[in-house]
Amino acid sequence: MKVHEIAADLADEQDALDRIVAPINETAWSTDTPSPRWNITDQIAHLAYFDMAATTAITDPDRFRSMVDDLMGAAAGGILAVDEFTLGPYRTLGPKGLLVEWREGRVRQAEAAATLSDDTRVTWYGPSMGARSFLTARLMEVWAHGQDIVDALGTTRPPTDRLRHIAQLGVITRAWTYINRKLDPPATDVDVILSAPSGAEWTWGPGNSTDTVTGSALDFCLVVTQRRHVDDTDLAVVGEATRDWLTMAQAFAGPPTDGPGEGSA
Repeated sequence: MKVHEIAADLADEQDALDRIVAPINETAWSTDTPSPRWNITDQIAHLAYFDMAATTAITDPDRFRSMVDDLMGAAAGGILAVDEFTLGPYRTLGPKGLLVEWREGRVRQAEAAATLSDDTRVTWYGPSMGARSFLTARLMEVWAHGQDIVDALGTTRPPTDRLRHIAQLGVITRAWTYINRKLDPPATDVDVILSAPSGAEWTWGPGNSTDTVTGSALDFCLVVTQRRHVDDTDLAVVGEATRDWLTMAQAFAGPPTDGPGEGSA
């Protein structure tokens, strides 16, 4: 998929989340979400901060590197210091102000993304990323943090075929899940066969592996973004290598995390 197509899907995913949070009352913005320490305000603040960071990474890489140094400095103070550094300024805006800031930041990010080509590399936390992977990761972030908000509100949202981006990311980060934990990636291939919201079938893998995962794209995306334990989904998991992967799958960057335990949904 071309970078401009991914950018369009990212904007659509952001708009879909906006339609969920825009109508809720001010009290609801303080609702705790499944992410430890974070309420709905914090979830949107997180997205707003990293939209700003993404825009800076595209438009001013040198300034972005300075921002990374500042963030690492804050990290020396612990996780609460990181929250204050990234979320603090947005928390003070109130729900209406935060919505305005998030929306304006999304416009700036979209304008920056429009300057990218398929072969552009973007400076980011850790190694640089290809433009398509960079925007796919942004879409995954919006969707995953949106799931936390949906869960907090006790509501649902219709799945769309934008899930393909997240499923693709989930598949290609299988090795990363192990490397991030200082483990050797397994040699066993896994065939992934998913039912798209549109009814299409999406497949990855050699096509003849004895290790497989089959089921809905939604369930798979919930697992690889650590929003559901694999045993709390309807995914059909065959083979020890498949199960080992999906009990710790991590499609996002950062230190290894374990995700929800069985029965948390």
